[in-house]
Amino acid sequence: MYPMGNVTRNTIAMVLAGGKGERLSPVTLNRPKPCVSFGGKYKIIDFVLSNLFNSGIKKAYILTQYRAHALNKHIKNSWAKWAGLEEFYDTLSPETSSAGEEWFKGTADAIYQFMRFIESSNAEYVAIFGGDHIYKMDISQMIAYHIVNKADITLAALEVPAEEAKRFGIFSVDEDFRVTAFTEKPDNPATIPERDTCFASMGNYIFSVKILLEILKEGKKKHADLDFGKHVIPMMLERGDRVFAYNFIDNLVPGMRQEEKGYWKDVGTIDSYYEANMDLINVVPQLNLYNYKWPILTNQSNLPPAKTVFDEEGRCGQNLNSYVCGGCITSGSTVRRSIIGPRCKINSYSLIEDSILFENVEIGRHVKIKKAIIDENIKIPDGTEIGYDHEADRRRGYVISDSGIVVVTK
Repeated sequence: MYPMGNVTRNTIAMVLAGGKGERLSPVTLNRPKPCVSFGGKYKIIDFVLSNLFNSGIKKAYILTQYRAHALNKHIKNSWAKWAGLEEFYDTLSPETSSAGEEWFKGTADAIYQFMRFIESSNAEYVAIFGGDHIYKMDISQMIAYHIVNKADITLAALEVPAEEAKRFGIFSVDEDFRVTAFTEKPDNPATIPERDTCFASMGNYIFSVKILLEILKEGKKKHADLDFGKHVIPMMLERGDRVFAYNFIDNLVPGMRQEEKGYWKDVGTIDSYYEANMDLINVVPQLNLYNYKWPILTNQSNLPPAKTVFDEEGRCGQNLNSYVCGGCITSGSTVRRSIIGPRCKINSYSLIEDSILFENVEIGRHVKIKKAIIDENIKIPDGTEIGYDHEADRRRGYVISDSGIVVVTK
């Protein structure tokens, strides 16, 4: 840790939240990946915004693009109203009808299009973070590390086994963790000196403002699709800029348990998304949402508590080993090892197992659902079975993942 007083005072954040999340389809057909539900009541973007907020960074622009309405609404209804004087959580989207604006062509191009917001600020540092991962991080520690090293850019790095490194962009570093090279998905990944692990890029960066503006202008002359991994980092290494890797495993948030250290999930596929959600209902999950010293914040809707009704033989409302959100009614049915989003109703004689229900799902009577994800605002008719016969599920038009998770969308 690198405590250095209030290092976030001169920092603004730019959160990249415009991605389609195509590998997470069909859940992302009508919403961007950062706006997908996670853990029942949250959206994926709530994790990075909570990290910024809890770290003391309360000046943040969220760059949205693909099907941005739902995400813009979520930010406005929750994050925008928590900002104080001279603080903001504001969404920015490219205006395609304007002569000077166009859709983002790369991660760095997105920042370039809104460079004027950085130039008009008094910030010394810019935190550029992705909006589509699940993790907890005290970003002020990374900024302090950046300052100590007199870095031009600091790259958040995940320490991964060498055999897994081929899936990532990998940093080569010296003994001081100064980056000497960056390679996308290498066949022979460089290991960290005196270790058998590698540094993988998390896609999160701290820039010194002057260098960022300089490199964006220089890079945009050469690359229309300016991207941090493909262009900006290699350009900075070529120029001899001070590029450092920050080891995410060294980051500690208040109240963090040992098993949570280094937790970071991409949730980029249906299977990885399902597994990360299901971890939450374990007795000791890797990700602890009950740590009130580092809360994950979201829109606090005025919903009544969840309740169960009926306690009769053959008709008992019960939630077992499950995570049930506000406004839910489990009426004479059984929910087992599942995550039930806000405002769901599960009617009598039904069984929900190992499943995820998004917001405002209604389950009819005598329904059986196993290992499924049900999208929001869907009504499942009486007597339906999902997850028991995959051929029948496919005939209904449901998508089935590699590991057999059935996804039901409108």
